[in-house]
Amino acid sequence: MRDLGVGFGYLLRGQRWVARHGKSFGFGLLPGLITLVLYAAALVALGMYGEGFVTWATPFADDWSSPWEGLFRGFLTAVLFALALLLAVLTFTAVTLLIGQPFYENLSEKVDRDVSPDGTAPESGLPLWRELWISARDSLRVLARALVWGVLLFALGFVPLIGQTVVPVIGFFVTGFFLTEELVAVALQRRDVDLRARLALLRSRRALVWGFGTPLGLAFLVPFVAVFLMPGAVAGATLMARDLLGEEIREGDADEDADTASDGASEEHSTTS
Repeated sequence: MRDLGVGFGYLLRGQRWVARHGKSFGFGLLPGLITLVLYAAALVALGMYGEGFVTWATPFADDWSSPWEGLFRGFLTAVLFALALLLAVLTFTAVTLLIGQPFYENLSEKVDRDVSPDGTAPESGLPLWRELWISARDSLRVLARALVWGVLLFALGFVPLIGQTVVPVIGFFVTGFFLTEELVAVALQRRDVDLRARLALLRSRRALVWGFGTPLGLAFLVPFVAVFLMPGAVAGATLMARDLLGEEIREGDADEDADTASDGASEEHSTTS
């Protein structure tokens, strides 16, 4: 249970870090905005043509009597849109990270340098095209795993009672796990940690991962929120990656609080004198 709070703490610390580094936050918004526009266009197109696609795909229902034909196709249209939304949530991070690879790589390195005791950050040494290829390949492999879970949970959703209570909760935890994997990959890929090793690390600290990724996944369901949280999510995932690997994290917030307290004490001493 403690790891749940620690994971959520890393999410908050990442948001505080970008709030203190406005330039990094501004650059980090660009990939999310581009991805948001692309996804919004795709969902609008699905809303306009989804019903027609379902009608085309179910010619056997043309001769059904009313109201069964309308109810059946309306249900399939709703399911199609729901699956599209789920796919959008699951893939938004991967696509944003792929589009913004140079931005988030730079942001993650800055976080590493800021919290590292010696002020250094690991570097992959790979050319950009190679990093993009590895990121895209790993994202597709993670997406395949997420889709398997998505289909399984969708099928379980038809089970009475369990499908309306337990399954949605499991779905959020599964989404949080894979969302976290995509985010920590930015920092771990620079450390030459491959996908198999990343998944093993995350499974070894599931509560930590859920504490970070599940509330973030819930927040991503709110329109536009994902765009503004992405820079801080990358920063927080970098901090969590250091924790997973046992790397020391310099407590910047504590240092700042100590400096503030020291300044306050100095001012009080001056006033007293």
